[in-house]
Amino acid sequence: MPTTPRQVTAPVEARAIVVSNVEIAAHTYRLRLACPELATRFQPGQFLMLRLPGRTDPLLGRPYALYDTYADAQGNTVGFDIGYHVIGKQTGLLTELIPGQVVDLWGPLGNGFPQFTGKHLACVAGGIGYTPMIAMTLEALGVKTYGQSTTPASPERRVSMLYGARSKSHLAQLHELESLPNATITVATDDGSAGHKGFITEPLDTLLAKGEVDAVYCCGPELMMKRVAQIAASHNVPCWLSLETPMACGIGACFSCVVKVKEDSEDGWDYKRSCIEGPIFEAEKLLLS
Repeated sequence: MPTTPRQVTAPVEARAIVVSNVEIAAHTYRLRLACPELATRFQPGQFLMLRLPGRTDPLLGRPYALYDTYADAQGNTVGFDIGYHVIGKQTGLLTELIPGQVVDLWGPLGNGFPQFTGKHLACVAGGIGYTPMIAMTLEALGVKTYGQSTTPASPERRVSMLYGARSKSHLAQLHELESLPNATITVATDDGSAGHKGFITEPLDTLLAKGEVDAVYCCGPELMMKRVAQIAASHNVPCWLSLETPMACGIGACFSCVVKVKEDSEDGWDYKRSCIEGPIFEAEKLLLS
């Protein structure tokens, strides 16, 4: 298996200071937060719960995946970025944040993607699902390390980033990956305004047919991930999915984020919490609707 399970650290509660908040695509933003105590713990695929202090509507926090970490002039990891797409009340309020304001956080949460140790990784993203793939790609190529994990650089290792969105205006610019010699970016849009016209699963099928990919990591809409899992299975390539399940607590107490996972039991399946046992699951073990 071209992957290694992660060793994750215990989550902490913290207050972070807003550094910047910029729109990077249509209704999609990148929020930079200064918070060393979380930044040094984060690993690709993990997430945090964020709450706006002093507000009771919305009352509960919301989950956001790690985009990437950043360092100060001395090279110390001091903060991180998250990406968000404006679709509801809290994400609408996030657009109003300005540098110097604070937010309440708890994390890092979840298991994260397995560390990739193979030769060729395919990262498949739909919409805001591209967010966790930035750090995952940088780690797999040995460009950066995160938390307690280390992935030795390998001159032979490659990452293919396949990114789909509704139109060109909804595509975020992947500046972090564009200059990397072993990273290849393939884009697809529903309307054909950029890259391949159609779904990103079509270029994925073509790529996997070459027999060179060792594993597929995927995050995006559930229907897209279900199709990615089917394509990966048809080419006998192991696949992991990052679920975007709605969550209320992020710590396993509310059971609002459960998903069906195959089990050796009388029913053949059981519920697992995305925030604790996930949000990353092996595709072949999930029972997607």
